[in-house]
Amino acid sequence: MKYDDDVKRRLKRMEGQIRGVLKMMEEDQDCKDVVTQISAVRSAADKAIACIVAVNLEQCILDEKEAGRDTSKMVKQAVELLVKSR
Repeated sequence: MKYDDDVKRRLKRMEGQIRGVLKMMEEDQDCKDVVTQISAVRSAADKAIACIVAVNLEQCILDEKEAGRDTSKMVKQAVELLVKSR
């Protein structure tokens, strides 16, 4: 699978958020603020996962249809992957 620039930008943004959280911890900032930022990172990770699964599913469905095969298995696998990621 080829990953698009949107997903890469999301991950780079998360990388910056993680660095920010570490800096907050080094500066002994309030735990509520640290947890809030970690929650933001988790949310960003969830969105990146959803984006990757959606793009991959779309391509897999197109490939399966082109080959004349059933696509229901692909959809089921994608849903299972999303559920597993939580």
